[in-house]
Amino acid sequence: MSETLATSTNRRLRALTPARVGLGRTGVSLRTGDLLAFQQAHALARDAVHARLEASALALAVGEVTGDPVICLHSMAADRATYLQRPDLGRKLNERSQAALASVPPGPWELAVIVADGLSALAGERHAAPVLKDLWPRLDGWRIAPICVVEQGRVAIGDEIGAALGAQLSVVLIGERPGLSAPDSLGAYITWQPQLGRTDAERNCISNIRLEGLSYEQAAAQLSFYLAEARRRQLTGVALKEESRRIEAD
Repeated sequence: MSETLATSTNRRLRALTPARVGLGRTGVSLRTGDLLAFQQAHALARDAVHARLEASALALAVGEVTGDPVICLHSMAADRATYLQRPDLGRKLNERSQAALASVPPGPWELAVIVADGLSALAGERHAAPVLKDLWPRLDGWRIAPICVVEQGRVAIGDEIGAALGAQLSVVLIGERPGLSAPDSLGAYITWQPQLGRTDAERNCISNIRLEGLSYEQAAAQLSFYLAEARRRQLTGVALKEESRRIEAD
């Protein structure tokens, strides 16, 4: 392949993806510009992992788009360093947060929505409110518990929250592990009858919600589908994933 054709092909590939494809070389090394871009992306990913969630600002944004009350909670991981070193503490609420949930009037609630920082606070701050803005009109008639914004939270913290609220279903919107081209990817985890001890096989996951990935409208559509099917069939997880593929194929 000629150098001109190779350059043209690389440009077309780069226009289709933020991934590092078609990188040029100088001898056996990357070009300086590509190397610096890699180092910048790596730094952004590290910053995203260590960033602290602005919980009050996020709660305000979520409350504005949904019109529903929002509660700020915190896991047992007191700070970011502890959260990264002790994943188990990120799956449990601290005592103050447990007391806050105990004061919520009983439902019965059909859905508990939890927004957590996970491994990218940036993801929640950027994408949680827009996703909920598109999702909320699709949930007309649902009995929805007060929304919970959780600092230093892992996916499984939604099990404790959903169980404490007595919700049939929980949705956890959470920052995913940053990649070198995606420091702000948001994930959504749906669980039927959340309770302590639930496994990942009992959840459905929608991943890569961000401007360069799955759009807010697409994420909201998938979420509403899973929620409706989970309520109808009273399950989530592997079985619901298989059924959803058959439904979409039809």
